[in-house]
Amino acid sequence: MFSLLTFLPTLAALPAARLLYAIPLIVVVSLVYAATRHERWAPILEHAWDTALWIIGFMAVVFVVLMAVTWWF
Repeated sequence: MFSLLTFLPTLAALPAARLLYAIPLIVVVSLVYAATRHERWAPILEHAWDTALWIIGFMAVVFVVLMAVTWWF
C-alpha cells in the first residue's frame, strides 16, 4: 500500500523538492500572522497574501546572498 509518509523522505532527497516544504509553512505563518491582526476573513486573506509575498521575497534575497557568498569563496 502506497503511503504519502513513505514517499516524503524520497521526495525530500531531491534538492529542489525541499522547497516544497516551505509552501505549507509560508501559508500557515501568513494566515496566523494575519489572523492576529484582523478579525474578518477578507482583511485576513489580504494581509496573509501580502505577508506571504514578503516572506517569499525575503527568502529570495537570502538565497541570492547565500549564492553570491558561495560563488565568491
